[in-house]
Amino acid sequence: MAAEVGVLSRQGRVARAGLGVYAVAIYVFLFAPIALLILFSFNANRYGTFPITAWTLKWYRSAIDNYQIRDALRTTLKVAGEVTLVSVVVGTAAAFPLVRSRLRFRDGIRIGFVLPIMIPGLLIGVSLLVLFTGTLHVQLSSQTAVIGQSVYTTPFVILLVSARLQGFDRSLERAAADLGANTFQRLIRIVFPLILPAILAGALLAFTLSIDEFVITYFLIGTDITLPIYIYTQIKFGITPEVNALATLLLATSLLVLALAFALPQTMRVSRRALRFGLARRAARAEG
Repeated sequence: MAAEVGVLSRQGRVARAGLGVYAVAIYVFLFAPIALLILFSFNANRYGTFPITAWTLKWYRSAIDNYQIRDALRTTLKVAGEVTLVSVVVGTAAAFPLVRSRLRFRDGIRIGFVLPIMIPGLLIGVSLLVLFTGTLHVQLSSQTAVIGQSVYTTPFVILLVSARLQGFDRSLERAAADLGANTFQRLIRIVFPLILPAILAGALLAFTLSIDEFVITYFLIGTDITLPIYIYTQIKFGITPEVNALATLLLATSLLVLALAFALPQTMRVSRRALRFGLARRAARAEG
């Protein structure tokens, strides 16, 4: 019996070791290219690959001084800002009826709203291209790219705000109504402050997705160029250290914005406690 237990324990250790090696191999496969990209962006080698001849920041300076990159950056930020605005306004407005209304087939409607997340970007880009050029005869520009990206990013805002509204304590609104607050006052002073972290998280997520979006933008932006499209056009002629530096900057920006998006929900608890404390104090004063 003891021998069988010893054999099983050895087999378990071997299995755990094998799974550990497999997990490490997966992580290396996923993140080693990103690590090499960052490493080569600091390499003085003009071919952007091994060997590493020296460490330098000149490729970052070259990327910043390149007027084409500056133009692409302006277009990228402009499109991302407009996409964020459209996604937040439409997504927040759509979340309320999806959570609080008594619509029939509400679950089906919710699936329809988030369907663009599951549809390949290629299909969205091609279908909107046909709609704009073949049906509406609209000239492609950054504005058509904004519409296309908003179709993709708005469902993420809907999901975040809907999740926050579903966990919303409706007793806070009832308490505010008992204290004399009308519908608009409850919306501004109670509902909006509590869902604001979710709205901001959705805005940051939409902004990040817009900056990184390539497929939909490539079909709909016309003659304008964003940073992902610029990198794609440069890769056709070979990887250069300047492209590595630009991709590293994009990666750092995306990670920073995503970190902010995930950190914002932590502030919900603090705001909820503060709001409850304020309502309790007002109720005590009203009773006094």
